[in-house]
Amino acid sequence: MPTATLPNGTTVGVEHLWPLALVPVVLAATWYLLFRRRGTSTASTRSRALVFGARALAVVLLVSAATSPYTVAIRETPGEPRVTLLVDESDSMAVAPDVADRLVEDIEGAGVPVTRATIASDAESPVGDGVAANLRENGTVVVLSDGQVTDGRSLQSVADLAADLNATVSTVAVEANERERVVRLFGPSKVSVGVESQFLVRVSGVNTDLGEPRVEVSVDGETVRTETLANGSGEFTVTHTFEEVGSHRVTVTAAGGDRFERNNVFHRSVRAVERPTVLYVSRGNYSFRSYLEQIYDVETARSVPEDLSPYYAVVAQDVAAEDVGNVGRLQEYVIDGNGLVVVGGRNAYELGGYESSPVASMLPVQLGEGGVGQANIVLLIDVSKSTAEGMKVQKAIALDVLDQLGDENQVGIVAFNYNAFDIADLQPLSANRGALENQIRRLQSGGATKIAVGLQGAEEQLGDERGTIILISDGGDRPEAATAVATQLGRDGVRVVSVGVGANPNERTLRSVADASGGTYIHATETNRLRLLFGGASRQFQGEGLTVVDSSHFVTSGVTFESNPPRVNDVSMKPGADFLVATSDGTPAVASWRYGLGRVVSITAYGDDGGLDGLLSSPDSLVLTKSVNYAIGDPERKAEGATEIPDTRVGDATTVTYRGRDRPTAEGLAFQQVAEGVYQTSVTPNETGYHDVLDAEYAANYEREYDAFGRSEALSSLVSATGGETFQPSQGARVAELAREQSTRVREVRESWTWLLLALGLLVFLGEVVWRRLQVYKGRTRSEGGLP
Repeated sequence: MPTATLPNGTTVGVEHLWPLALVPVVLAATWYLLFRRRGTSTASTRSRALVFGARALAVVLLVSAATSPYTVAIRETPGEPRVTLLVDESDSMAVAPDVADRLVEDIEGAGVPVTRATIASDAESPVGDGVAANLRENGTVVVLSDGQVTDGRSLQSVADLAADLNATVSTVAVEANERERVVRLFGPSKVSVGVESQFLVRVSGVNTDLGEPRVEVSVDGETVRTETLANGSGEFTVTHTFEEVGSHRVTVTAAGGDRFERNNVFHRSVRAVERPTVLYVSRGNYSFRSYLEQIYDVETARSVPEDLSPYYAVVAQDVAAEDVGNVGRLQEYVIDGNGLVVVGGRNAYELGGYESSPVASMLPVQLGEGGVGQANIVLLIDVSKSTAEGMKVQKAIALDVLDQLGDENQVGIVAFNYNAFDIADLQPLSANRGALENQIRRLQSGGATKIAVGLQGAEEQLGDERGTIILISDGGDRPEAATAVATQLGRDGVRVVSVGVGANPNERTLRSVADASGGTYIHATETNRLRLLFGGASRQFQGEGLTVVDSSHFVTSGVTFESNPPRVNDVSMKPGADFLVATSDGTPAVASWRYGLGRVVSITAYGDDGGLDGLLSSPDSLVLTKSVNYAIGDPERKAEGATEIPDTRVGDATTVTYRGRDRPTAEGLAFQQVAEGVYQTSVTPNETGYHDVLDAEYAANYEREYDAFGRSEALSSLVSATGGETFQPSQGARVAELAREQSTRVREVRESWTWLLLALGLLVFLGEVVWRRLQVYKGRTRSEGGLP
């Protein structure tokens, strides 16, 4: 229907045009009755013209009313202001002053009613669930919380829900006014007898500078270390050697004087096992054997024997393919779940004839130069609303990632929020780098975050091809669905490398996705590691010394290098393998992968004498220990009747795994068989301390509620992402003012003018009738029609 816009922005229009066709018909009929069919009337032509004009006006008004005219104008319309105050009454808020009652009083005192709801209490803080349940379309909530979520929906996912509803989340900043310390202990849960183990003690919290606590570390009830922390918080390491097989208790206790006592003690159950037996195969006289003998029970052979059943792993150093021995038995041994570490040298890898030997099939590296060769890579870029404020940074990181990729690769782009969008199909990067850069620069943000949907979109673009998905996201999504998709991708030969972006990326989700697919997680500041993975010949990495490529892997976590072995075997990565350490020119120095059920590690850097050079000295030697430990896996996997139970927290279930021929029995527990000779059940402790099942011990620590205090960054990010404000407890009047502002909506107001035209038309008609009656009344005419 036709419309027109006036200078003031008002739109004028009609619903129907057909009634206008009646105007000339009705006017012609009226004219005919007045001027052609006069009959015996003596009315003057002037009177008839006046009547015709009045009736014509009435007809035009009535017909115009039938067109249903309307106007649309932009107006501010006042609403009914109301504040929804979501109060966190969990124990982590107990170290801050209770300002909820005062805040409600101040807001209502300013004339705005308050709806108050409790979203967390005692030792449970499902803050994300509470906020999500109270969000309404175009609505506003004010959260009085520290944002420490212990279970349920994450605050990152709440931000996406708020974006979909156009809802706003504001918060009240409440600072802790009491001292609260949190004690934690990090370290191995299983160690070898007689081998020194290291543990990290960390004390954190709020207002910890009020006092200098005495921290005590005990093993099996005997104090082994005491420390006084000058600043009230900090961390230190403790080393200990367990001399007896069995379960041991490592307990850390900090002096009290704070609000809660339960988180001043941390328990860790450590199981000491017999040193695993390792077979060392070599024909040279290298110091690596002596190094291994300090940690493991080592047996030596010049070649692989027929019977490998006593060994948890085989370590082969500088062995030529023709000297390996029973390669077929070694393959079976690794496939069945055992470990293999292949150490390079002057007689190994390309120098030892591996390429024409079955040995090559077991290795995570391939022989010969050429980098990783051509790879199919999909850049999967998060464009959800949670990334809106940092979209410029997001694009910059995506462009930086693209810059790390070598010209030999095939690259495509998929963007995603709650849908996946094909931005660019797989194409040779060498000829299309500029076009792909332009596609990235044009991306826009909006919508919720569904990483699983994005992964599925990237998988569709890869089709039947194996390849890599580089996920660039803040991780603002729960991990379950995305991890499930990533697991299937890994089975299909597609790995995910996740790049965390934003001020506070959700590393838990991003790591879970990467790990599930066999990929790796890197931070946005570490994108140069992608050059090692996908740099290719034209954009080769150049560094100094050995470089850790994947610091999240078990082998390389916590590893640093001071040495720089001068030689390296000529190898490159196989698709799907884990690139862990690179030499200065980007050649793989340490790599790993799964071969069947077993684990294989390749170490290719070596010294001029064929040995491991400075890698045998601390701190570099840690990579050797962890490589062999990774290959060994569980040092109790060959034991009959062994029970394993990870430590947990009060209220959190932990899995009990028993390995044996027969199903075990324990009071109140039902074991289910999950594999041949493997049975599992779960237990949930209800008090802290040490507990046991089937003579195996585990530790239960304080609830998650007492693990973190103070305002969380996730809450600040939620407020920022939804356009909310952060108020002080004394700003109740400002909260009320914001409620009034947000209740006044600027919207389109549509008004129909049919009633007015009808009223005017009837008024004109009645006016004309009254005028004629007055003419008769005053005696100006004797005509019955009242026309003079």
